[in-house]
Amino acid sequence: MTTLQIDLPDQLAQEARRAGLLSPDVIERWLREQLRSKRVDALFTAMNRMAAVAEPAALSPEEVAEEIRAMRADRRAATGR
Repeated sequence: MTTLQIDLPDQLAQEARRAGLLSPDVIERWLREQLRSKRVDALFTAMNRMAAVAEPAALSPEEVAEEIRAMRADRRAATGR
């Protein structure tokens, strides 16, 4: 267990204490919610970046086979086979 010390303005600390917001359980729940929210935000940011990337044209099965043949030929040439 980790102990944290935070500095708050007196009035804010008093109001938070009266509202029951400074208990370890409440703070833990709030922190977990914030972490979950940040992960969701990061996910949507990544999804938006992915959506903004122009997709290359889809290759036909024949074009895929040709690309594989060319790659294999390049590898053979590079290894001297």
